[in-house]
Amino acid sequence: MSGVIAAMRRTLLSCTSLARNGLIALGVTAVVSATPAKAGDLPLLDAITTFFEMNHQEIAALTTAFALLGFSVVAAILLMRHRVRAARNEARLRTDIQALQSEADRFRALLFAEPQILISWAAGDNRPQISGDTALLLPQDSQHQSPQRILAFGTWLPPEPALQMDHAVDALCEAGEGFLLNLSTSNGHAVEAMGRAIGGQAIVRIRELNGLRRELAETNLRHKALLEETEMLRGFAAAAPWPIWTKRAKGGLAYANAAYARAADATSVTDAIDRDVELLDSADRNNMERVLSGAATFNARLPIVVGGERRIYDVYAMNVGDGRAGIAIDASEATALSAALVRMAEAHRRTLDQLSSGVAVFDGQRRLAFYNDSYRRLWDLDRTFLDSNPDDSSVLDRLRAARKLPEQPDFRAWKAKLHEAYRAVETEKETWYLPDGRALSVVTTPNPEGGVTYLFDDVTESLELARRFDGLIRVQRETLDNLAEAVAVFGSNGRAELFNPAFARMWKLSPEALQERPHIETVESWCRPLFDDAATWRTIRDAITAIENRVEVPLKLERKDGSVLDCMTMPLPDGATMLTFQDITDTENVERALRERNEALETADQMKVDFVHHVSYELRSPLTTIIGFAHLLNDTTTGPLVPKQAEYLNYITTSTNSLFALINNILDLATIDAGAMTLELGPVDIRKTIDNAAEGIQDRLARDRIELKVDVDPNIGSFIGDGSRVVQVLYNLLANAVGFSPPDSTITLSATRTEHNVVFAVTDRGPGIPAEVKDKVFDWFESHSNGSRHRGAGLGLPLVKSFVELHGGRVRVDSIVGKGTTVTCDFPTDQAAHRNAAE
Repeated sequence: MSGVIAAMRRTLLSCTSLARNGLIALGVTAVVSATPAKAGDLPLLDAITTFFEMNHQEIAALTTAFALLGFSVVAAILLMRHRVRAARNEARLRTDIQALQSEADRFRALLFAEPQILISWAAGDNRPQISGDTALLLPQDSQHQSPQRILAFGTWLPPEPALQMDHAVDALCEAGEGFLLNLSTSNGHAVEAMGRAIGGQAIVRIRELNGLRRELAETNLRHKALLEETEMLRGFAAAAPWPIWTKRAKGGLAYANAAYARAADATSVTDAIDRDVELLDSADRNNMERVLSGAATFNARLPIVVGGERRIYDVYAMNVGDGRAGIAIDASEATALSAALVRMAEAHRRTLDQLSSGVAVFDGQRRLAFYNDSYRRLWDLDRTFLDSNPDDSSVLDRLRAARKLPEQPDFRAWKAKLHEAYRAVETEKETWYLPDGRALSVVTTPNPEGGVTYLFDDVTESLELARRFDGLIRVQRETLDNLAEAVAVFGSNGRAELFNPAFARMWKLSPEALQERPHIETVESWCRPLFDDAATWRTIRDAITAIENRVEVPLKLERKDGSVLDCMTMPLPDGATMLTFQDITDTENVERALRERNEALETADQMKVDFVHHVSYELRSPLTTIIGFAHLLNDTTTGPLVPKQAEYLNYITTSTNSLFALINNILDLATIDAGAMTLELGPVDIRKTIDNAAEGIQDRLARDRIELKVDVDPNIGSFIGDGSRVVQVLYNLLANAVGFSPPDSTITLSATRTEHNVVFAVTDRGPGIPAEVKDKVFDWFESHSNGSRHRGAGLGLPLVKSFVELHGGRVRVDSIVGKGTTVTCDFPTDQAAHRNAAE
């Protein structure tokens, strides 16, 4: 208002100055020219005429004077008139200003009758005008600072309301969007912030809510929140997949959601309410009504047929006002899972009962919830005590009292540390060494639902085995290190896993380099200066890296330094391969020498056999002629002989027969040794065979006065064999016994039959066979008289052994020096043995 008054004042002064400076002359001229001539004005005209008739100079002077006088008068009149009008306008303006000021004071008094703040922004101006009581909002220490701090909403509002206020003010200033917010300041005041766009200005009013206004605002907020909550609950109930319903006091269906309509086989929610369709059967409804009539809530797990399928629902109902509300939650899967969980838990219990490890499960209250029989046997605890669900501490105390727990200097601290498993996340494992010498592996596992599971394993034997294994490994390591053989173990990846010092020495390798686990190809490159046979190294590489057909591969390596190594690749069960190298240079030299000597001996022996065979055949022809002529001379048809001639002829016949038998024996042995002897198998009469063999030595028995005693069962029967060879065996045994028996002694020939064998035994009472000679009696041409009258070529017993073994039998010699000798021959009777013998 004061601005308006000042403007008016400036206008008035401008007008006054203008009148003073330019309008006086114009005013006078206008007055004179505009004043009409009237009758009453004649004296004035006369005067003027007289005036003009005066001297021209005087007239000019007088005219100038009058003009100046007129102009001054007119100007004075106009000035006075303007001043009068300005005075009136100023008085009227002052009166209006006073009225406006009074009205503004009344409005301000009305506006600020209660604590509030006004903030206004003119259009296009970002500088706000702030008025009101800032102490309403600003903290105590900021009240004397600039009111502009009101715009920093974070100084008097919590963060979230301050952000909300910022967004609302921005929307008001930019788009003219009004708002109404109820806020709580940081100092505990409840305020209302209202923003409006008025007259091109954005105005925000902030006032404190108290008394009735505050209660009204709170009521409006609660009502609004209640409406929002109601709409939210209605939306939730309508979209919920579970049947939800409400009933009136008289029992009619008041509300149902879509899930209820589907479950009750209604076409829609409206149809379900109109027809009052029930979800539960009558028995369940009556039960629910009975429970709700005496209690506020009802809950039960009930079967409901939905879409022709029987399902299990958890039904919850309660009294709400004069009616009732209910919800049914499908628990079919939960029921099935619960049953499966029970079955699984029972199966786990049965499984745990079969474990050899002791298992104890303690729940979140640290009470025993489960134990298996191995746990009870391990600690020898009473089943009644365990079935009473004791707590963890009670079990430990009882075990400590029975001296079954490890000795601890501070048992309480040890138990507290053990019980830290109830608050732990990770599994812990430790070993308990019990006073009775046992060692237990204890695993404590926190359960997700609370509590701890203890797993006890008796590892006494395992630890003992581990100790023994470690000892065995150390022994093997020492043994390996002290072996003369070079040993190296290569893994399935071809890298050296183990070696002994002999390996490094033999191949002149660095132990430090071998410790780096080099590959077999690297080791091969190191060893090539001593041995560079590519084929052999390829074989060794294949044996180490092969996956299938892993077999032992023997190799012989002749190195450049002249040494000879015997190499063996040995596949190990874990996929590794062991290489062994043995220096056989000396053995190879000796073997080579022995081989050469053996070849020479075999050559000499073959020459001997060939010579004997050849000589025997060469002697047999003339001997046959001599025997034939001797028999011819002995024949009476050739003429009588003088006694002396007959005696000489008998000597010739006896000598030629002995020589012929010797030659036949040599030929038989040579044939057997050459593998060309075949047996003519057939039934052999045991008794007849013995008689035939005994007949051949009757003259020698008579000459030396030796008695032959035959011990044979008359019903002994026969067996399959070569009869002539069996006779030859018995004849050689009897002849050998006669040769070693003293005169006037007895020779015994016995034959017995067992289930599978026929056993012949010839016993003499000669000097016996010394131990050093016993192993040579079956060698060719080995003849030892041992002080007896026996003289022979040493072919009888070798021939006996050869014929018996051809039959698949065996020969045994039992002799006691000074008491005699028994030679036993076993001939098999089964057909398989006969066929093997024949072959």
